[in-house]
Amino acid sequence: MSALRRVTVIWFFGTGLAVAGALLIYAATSAPKPRQRSVAQDRTPGAVVTATDDAPGCAATAKLIPSCGAWWGVAPDVFGGRPPAQAVAAAEERMGRKADILHVYHRGAEPFPTQEERRLARKRILLINWKPSLRHTWAEIADGAIDDRIDRLAARIRRTLPERFFLTVHHEPENDVRAHPGSGMTADDYAAMYRHVVLRLRDHGVRNAVTVMTYMGAPNWAAKPWFERLYPGDDVVDWIGLDPYADRRVSDFAGLVDKTRADHARWPGFYRWTQTRFPGKPIMMAEWGAFERHDEPSFKVLFFNSVRRQIKGYPQIKALVYFDSPRAPRGDTRFDSTVAAGRAFTELARAPYFSSTPVPDH
Repeated sequence: MSALRRVTVIWFFGTGLAVAGALLIYAATSAPKPRQRSVAQDRTPGAVVTATDDAPGCAATAKLIPSCGAWWGVAPDVFGGRPPAQAVAAAEERMGRKADILHVYHRGAEPFPTQEERRLARKRILLINWKPSLRHTWAEIADGAIDDRIDRLAARIRRTLPERFFLTVHHEPENDVRAHPGSGMTADDYAAMYRHVVLRLRDHGVRNAVTVMTYMGAPNWAAKPWFERLYPGDDVVDWIGLDPYADRRVSDFAGLVDKTRADHARWPGFYRWTQTRFPGKPIMMAEWGAFERHDEPSFKVLFFNSVRRQIKGYPQIKALVYFDSPRAPRGDTRFDSTVAAGRAFTELARAPYFSSTPVPDH
């Protein structure tokens, strides 16, 4: 949701979905079957972390892919004005469980992780979403314009954050692309910027960042001739991210993850696209939500129920981060805007699929 970039620091707290190795795949009765199915794999040496006694046999890999089920979480009370700690506590009480992933946003030279983020990350996994510069183009960043900033960030992460965490760099780049040569903001410039940031962090000792490339994933952007060139490369991307919202074109979870449009008929939908473009790579729904429909007061109930029925039909999706806001740029996405919606969301959040693998002790 690109309008969020207008806020200097925004907190999102979410969770994810991950399935690896021998994950059993069940076709949901009401979900259209994807053309192909793929189970995410972690090929990192020593990838599997020992399971805990809480869930025998279920564990997170080195790339934070849960071997059973998927992570769960929420971005609570966005734009509501509460301090982050209060927002997290209230959201977890409202949905009846603890979030697996905490999603936080930073821009420019803001130092992170903050002390509060480190505290909130206990027994949770941080998802840090960083827009490296508000002034420099992607090409300038790739050419070293903010290397001092990247180096300071690397030193801070090494000093304050020993745990593994998710990192996404300048999410949803599609609507920031300026395709004309020399703009410094082409799709190729984005890929070069992303690579430069990740590789420089690694060169300066950051080895605990699990990287996420986060797309808007909408058909109108995916149809652009430069869309495929945004991807920075498998060596710097561990997870694929998607930020879909249930607007009037969406009736259920299947339609959310595979949005299509008649005027962009060649686009198969994001999940279907990943099956051939990124087979075996985990997908994170880094933001997702359902807008309030005052003429359809039962929509959120029906939509949340569809997620519970259909999620197992999409085994490559490993992380869901709900965007919970009373005034999101395009509407009210609170999961409990009605009592019935809140009950349906709590039932979804407590589904065994989303609590099969314990959050690692890092």
